[in-house]
Amino acid sequence: MPVHNRIAEFHAEMTAWRRDFHEHPELAFEEVRTAGIVAAKLREFGCDEVHTGIAKTGVVGVIRGNGAGSGRAIGLRADMDALPILEDTGVPYASKAPGKMHACGHDGHTTMLLGAAKYLAETRNFDGTVHVIFQPAEENFGGGEVMVKEGLFERFPMERVFGLHNWPGLPAGTFAWRHGPVMAAVANLEVTITGKGAHGAMPHNGNDPIVVAAAMVQALQSIVARNVEPVDAGVVTIGHINGGFTYNVIPQTVTMLGTARWFAKEVGDLLEKRFLETVAGIAAAFGATAEAKFIRLYPATVNEAASTDLAADAARAVQGEVRVIHMPKPTMGGEDFSFMLEKKDGAYLMLGGGRGPDDANVHHPRYDFNDEILPIGASWWATLAERLLPR
Repeated sequence: MPVHNRIAEFHAEMTAWRRDFHEHPELAFEEVRTAGIVAAKLREFGCDEVHTGIAKTGVVGVIRGNGAGSGRAIGLRADMDALPILEDTGVPYASKAPGKMHACGHDGHTTMLLGAAKYLAETRNFDGTVHVIFQPAEENFGGGEVMVKEGLFERFPMERVFGLHNWPGLPAGTFAWRHGPVMAAVANLEVTITGKGAHGAMPHNGNDPIVVAAAMVQALQSIVARNVEPVDAGVVTIGHINGGFTYNVIPQTVTMLGTARWFAKEVGDLLEKRFLETVAGIAAAFGATAEAKFIRLYPATVNEAASTDLAADAARAVQGEVRVIHMPKPTMGGEDFSFMLEKKDGAYLMLGGGRGPDDANVHHPRYDFNDEILPIGASWWATLAERLLPR
């Protein structure tokens, strides 16, 4: 079963939806317009139920099949939020909201799941229930966790749940799968160093927090290099330093922001312990003080083996054996679909976007989703439902 002919017929319509979402991006928990369009379209498609207001702006559509009533159900999830990035694509449908941009392809994810919902509501060629889950706030705010805490799986019982992310570096339309960890656990790092301000020409009268910060950045790199077992994986990155105002003034404080990533729980615990110890120790050695926070955001995204095999089989039905590949290693990117996979069996696959090595990747101001893969993703969702809930 390749791309569904019916879904291919409304490819242009899907492209228009996607570009409209792209033109009107909304940040985490602000997806009011997006959620409104999603809910309206689900009603237009004839979904049996449409539920709104879950995790503030989340939407769940319920579609029941034409089978004998097996009582079985699955969930299909897409994310809706944009990023706080100033767009630089130059496309005609570029963001109309300065400083906000669909730079991760969530506009495409939402569109693909809408396309699948349209097809499934029309055909209903399955026995059971499909819950189409449109999740807010994937970027840094854990909308997936909020949906779970607000009773997603109690309100909408399901056996398994499946997610999908576009992956620009893979050939267009290629699916990638793997058992076990597919994306990393994530923590935000925050440090505030307090020294003593002084004239830049008289450093002996102060305690320079910039020098403390420089030593701290160097020392933090030893956490993974000299504490984590080499066969394990971990990342500690400082991505932002802010301190001082002009040439000749030593500031009173410096702030730093960063990220930590890992897969194994014991590695995450080690990163947290050594991060806090290193910050405190370096600050004390320089006679300064430091406040440090290790803020855990998302656990690792871990694919359950049987669900992954089912998802990969559905991908082969759509794209053929040669365009469904094993993902040899996970990515250190994070994903709050992990909270759903902690509660339910399921899987998270990647769908190639066909961008070259010199093209913009996700989270870049020049990134844009490839509309050619819209019917492929929608057909995968639909095929999953029909194969997992056969009549």
